[in-house]
Amino acid sequence: MDLLFQRGRATAAEVQEGLADAPSYSAVRALLRILEEKGHVRHEQDGPRYIYLPKADRERARQSALKHVVQTFFDGSAEQAVSALLGTEGARMGAEELDRLAVLIARARKEDVQ
Repeated sequence: MDLLFQRGRATAAEVQEGLADAPSYSAVRALLRILEEKGHVRHEQDGPRYIYLPKADRERARQSALKHVVQTFFDGSAEQAVSALLGTEGARMGAEELDRLAVLIARARKEDVQ
C-alpha cells in the first residue's frame, strides 16, 4: 500500500521492484488481488496489464491501520500506545513536537469535558 500511495499507481511488477526482499511476482499479484477484494485498492486495465491504485485516501487508511494496531497490541488503550511510542529508542521528541502534543492533549481534554 505504501508504494501505491507514494506512486499513485503501479503495476504488480513495479510494486515488486519497489519492495526490499520482494516475494515472487505471483505472490505480489496475489497480495494485490487480496487488497482489492478487501477494498483497499482497485485496478484499471492497460492492455494486458493491470494498473493498481489505492482506493482509500491515505488519511483514512492511516486512521484504520492505527486503530487496528491500538486494538490489537494495546487493548484499545491510546495511553499505552503513546507510552510505547515515547519509550521507543530513536523516538526522542524535541521541545516543539512535545509542545504540539501538549496542545492536542489539551484539546482532547476540552472536548471530553463538553
